[in-house]
Amino acid sequence: MPIINRVADLLPEISAWRQDIHAHPELLFDVHRTAGVVAEKLKSFGCDEIVTGIGRTGVVGVIRGRKGQGKDQASRTIGLRADMDALPIEEATGLPYASTNPGKMHACGHDGHTAMLLGAAKYLAETRNFAGTAVVIFQPAEEGGGGGREMVKDGMMDRFKIEEVYGMHNYPGFPVGAFAIRPGAMMAAADRIYIDIEGLGGHAARPHTCIDTVVVGSAIVNQIQSIVARNVDPLESGVISITQFHAGTADNIIPQTAQLRGTARSLSPEVRDLLEKRLHEAVEGVARLYGAKATLTYKRDYPVTRNHERQTAFAAEVAAEVVGREHVDVDVPPVMGAEDFSYMLEARPGAFIFVGNGDSAGLHHPAYNFNDEVIPVGTSYWVKLVETALRG
Repeated sequence: MPIINRVADLLPEISAWRQDIHAHPELLFDVHRTAGVVAEKLKSFGCDEIVTGIGRTGVVGVIRGRKGQGKDQASRTIGLRADMDALPIEEATGLPYASTNPGKMHACGHDGHTAMLLGAAKYLAETRNFAGTAVVIFQPAEEGGGGGREMVKDGMMDRFKIEEVYGMHNYPGFPVGAFAIRPGAMMAAADRIYIDIEGLGGHAARPHTCIDTVVVGSAIVNQIQSIVARNVDPLESGVISITQFHAGTADNIIPQTAQLRGTARSLSPEVRDLLEKRLHEAVEGVARLYGAKATLTYKRDYPVTRNHERQTAFAAEVAAEVVGREHVDVDVPPVMGAEDFSYMLEARPGAFIFVGNGDSAGLHHPAYNFNDEVIPVGTSYWVKLVETALRG
């Protein structure tokens, strides 16, 4: 099945929704306007049930099919998830529908994800050509707030009797009309690193009387680079990036304290444990070497986004029906970015798939824009997934 004709007809309308959401980006759980727009549209589509406030500001819509079940077949329910939040970035696209909220922009395509799932909800509510129940999930706070975790903690899976759950994310650099997926680890676990250093401050002209936290912090950063290079199996994956270094107030003062911040990424529990262990040893050991004190706070955050094998094979088959088997990569290498859809995949079997965004700027870049040509592809995938999974 190629792009659904009705979905192609809806492209101007869905694009308009997407561009409106793009112009009004909101951060983390503070997505009140976006959630309100979503809820209003779900209501206008005639969804059977609409619930707001799941996971604080998430929205869930329920659409029941009109086809009967087989004689011995129980009714099934699947969930489809899109994220709604934006990023704290000053937009530099120059688009006519660019962000109207200074310092905020949709630089990860969540405007497109939301619009595509709304388009699928509109189509499914019109046709209801399936047996069972489709649950459309609009999630806040993917960008670091753990909105997926909060929706699961709110009892969403049990409340709506979701048996399987599916997610999708656009991917710059993949052609429009292409999908990519893999079983097992699809995206990395992401942990937060907080390092606080205390030395002995003093006059910059008398360094011999001080314990220089800039030197200590620099040594810690350098030592950390050896952990992945020399402790992680070369056939495994790991990343440690120190992304912030804060110290000092003047050019003639050696600072008493310094702070480092960063992230650790891994694709397996063993590597995750190793990174945490070696970071503690490196931070504390280097600080002792210089006569300073340093403490590491290692906060485990998003877990690995791990696709379930059967659901991954099913998602790949659905994608192949939409764009052709030759345009579906079923063994894409995992990426070291992270996703809080991982919490939903820990709660229920399912799969997360990438859809090509064409030759656009990269995710989280101020010149990024979701490609509206992707809308018929992603929306058709959602529709076909429901109609196939809930065939009756």
